[in-house]
Amino acid sequence: MPYDEDLANRVRELLGREPGLAEKRMFGGLAMMVNGNMAVVVRGAGGLMVRVDPAESERLEAEPGAQATEMRGWPMRGWITVDPSACAGDADLARWVDRGVRFAGTLPAK
Repeated sequence: MPYDEDLANRVRELLGREPGLAEKRMFGGLAMMVNGNMAVVVRGAGGLMVRVDPAESERLEAEPGAQATEMRGWPMRGWITVDPSACAGDADLARWVDRGVRFAGTLPAK
C-alpha cells in the first residue's frame, strides 16, 4: 500500500527548510531524515512512525493513538507508531513531527 501523499505533504510543510533534511522511500513509506538519521516515517499502512528517545517511549505510548512499533513481531526501541486519527489534526501532527526531528537531531550525523 502506498503512503498517504497528503500526510507526506503536511509533514513536508512542517519541516520546511530543516537543516540536513532528506527524504527516502523505504518500508513501503516515506522516511524523513535529519543528517542521515530517520526522524519520521509516513507509513504505507497509514499514520506515522516517529523516532523518540527510548527512555520516553513508555510515556509516549500512553498517548491516544500511539503504540510501540513492531517490525515482523520484534519491538523497535525508540520508535512509536501513531495511528492516522492521532495525527489528523495540525497540532497533533506538529507535536509528533517535532518529537521525531528533535530526537534525530541529537544523534551523530551519518
